[in-house]
Amino acid sequence: MAETHVGLLAIGAGPANLALAVAIEESGSPELAEHTLLLEQSPEVKWQRDLLMPWARSQVSFLKDLVTLRNPRSKFSFLNFLHDQNRLDEFINLGTFHPFRWEVSDYLQWVAKSLEQVRIRYDSRVASIEPVRRPGGAIEGWTATLTDGDVIHCRDLVVGGGRDPYLPKVFADLPSDRIVHSAHYQRRIRQLPADAPLRAVVVGGAQSAAEMFMALHDNLPNSTRTMVVRSVGPQNYQTSKFVNELFYPSFVDRFYDSPPEVRRQLLDEMRLTNYAGAAPPFLENMYSMLYQQRGIGGQRSQVRTLTEVVGARVADDEVVLDLRDRTSGKVEPLHCDLVLLGTGFDQRMPAMVRDLVDQVGLSEISVSRCYRVDLGHSAWGAVYLQGVNEATHGIADSLISVLAHRSRDIVADLLARRGVREPEAV
Repeated sequence: MAETHVGLLAIGAGPANLALAVAIEESGSPELAEHTLLLEQSPEVKWQRDLLMPWARSQVSFLKDLVTLRNPRSKFSFLNFLHDQNRLDEFINLGTFHPFRWEVSDYLQWVAKSLEQVRIRYDSRVASIEPVRRPGGAIEGWTATLTDGDVIHCRDLVVGGGRDPYLPKVFADLPSDRIVHSAHYQRRIRQLPADAPLRAVVVGGAQSAAEMFMALHDNLPNSTRTMVVRSVGPQNYQTSKFVNELFYPSFVDRFYDSPPEVRRQLLDEMRLTNYAGAAPPFLENMYSMLYQQRGIGGQRSQVRTLTEVVGARVADDEVVLDLRDRTSGKVEPLHCDLVLLGTGFDQRMPAMVRDLVDQVGLSEISVSRCYRVDLGHSAWGAVYLQGVNEATHGIADSLISVLAHRSRDIVADLLARRGVREPEAV
């Protein structure tokens, strides 16, 4: 067992904490940078590692990378990544603001390898985190124990691992080998014989469900595919330029300062900007594929709309889903071999955060504008939450769009708490 002491421990080396690492390196505080450690449970950095289909694209402009909106001159920009990889001319020639998802993943890996002061420790999974208290009970810092037994002590903690996959209760009794959540799609599909004539059912109508539905045509070409959608059909993201202004970092201030009941109303109105929709060009391709199958013959794919799953069980070595037609109320069984869930992520705080809150003894989580959990005025240590604050900071909190400015806000708070003046913008 090894023990390590750092000033700042960030859990996860995804986009959120990589953006924070970049902001720390550019903060003008080498002491903070040299005493910052990121933990990544995987052997390398990958973004949406189980949805890296060759054709999948990011829905966010490449200009909303980890740093450009905060510091357009940064060496950590996506454009500099392309230049470094000798792909800038070719990317410009594509004429798009939306790079392929694998290219964004490569960019994040490049950023991780380009850090000069902030360290990343790979293959490191946190087993538990405990608060360290002063004699009076105030929180002085944190102790993280890893699954390999190593212990890391820190003053400040950043949780940036994202939310937990959401498994609707109706599927709770199905065995794990019959269910594939979109967060685990590629690793699970690779375990199946490519020529297997499986009957696959995709549940959900948003982007992740649509992508799995289309990917099955390549990954399991001999399968039959049914997409079950509760609504009238898969719907486009709301993408008007007026609506897209809610992804401006400045909108975070406006949202945060709104009364709680107004925030709840706004979040409900914003669902189609992120959670419940899909990219219009992608849905066009999906509809064309279904049209071609119907016209040419050999239809192996279908979309069942206005249909909800009200029961799920295994009988005679197959999965039986009870589907209810929302228009007639009629319930009928659908027999299949595999259920793929595009059901998004649990809207509760991640299990790690909930456990941490219980140990601290908080009755509720209150997050400041700078993403710091309120632990009381006497606390010396702090915990910051990234990507899970939609209720207080708006729907963009889980997206790349606000990373550059959010990392600026967190770094400014870290420096202020250390008595260091934030450097002026370049």
